[in-house]
Amino acid sequence: MGMLSTAAYTQMPDARQLDRCLAGIASGDQESLAELYQAAGTAVYSFSLSILKNRQDAEDALHDTFVSIYAASGIYRSMGKPMAWILTVARNQCRKLLRERSRSPEALEELWEQDLESPEPISAEEKLLLRECLFRLTEEERQIVTLHAVSGFRHWEIAAFLSLPLSTVLSKYSRAVKKLRRSLREEEHG
Repeated sequence: MGMLSTAAYTQMPDARQLDRCLAGIASGDQESLAELYQAAGTAVYSFSLSILKNRQDAEDALHDTFVSIYAASGIYRSMGKPMAWILTVARNQCRKLLRERSRSPEALEELWEQDLESPEPISAEEKLLLRECLFRLTEEERQIVTLHAVSGFRHWEIAAFLSLPLSTVLSKYSRAVKKLRRSLREEEHG
């Protein structure tokens, strides 16, 4: 299972569609697994990347998440938020990867810096500045900013992914952007 492009994901997957896919997977339907991957794969990858801060690890988490979903689909019970369940499985896979690799925060920062990409080349100084600014955010703020600004998800989609009220996502995003701007101003004038 390779990484999906953000362009392949244009809107929040329909909860009924995801529930149907999960029911199909529970009954052994391979087509349902492919459909679920197509519908939710980019969200899972983006969410994993926001936690792991490394493309290879996020791809591993993506793969492991769908393997776990396949194995656990029989115990899934719809409560109207299948994407929240899927992202919970993804979060658990990310935590498992972090535990297995016993990475220190310094190593995670280095990996995150390696993954900073831009269509336009950015200097080592700009990468360092961006990395420092992002690490001034809380983990949840960094996830919200990454899902919105990098992966292109809408705030209401992020709210559904993270099982947070939309107002919380909006306020955390706004607060994070203000922190980033303040950090950039401090760096420019400091």
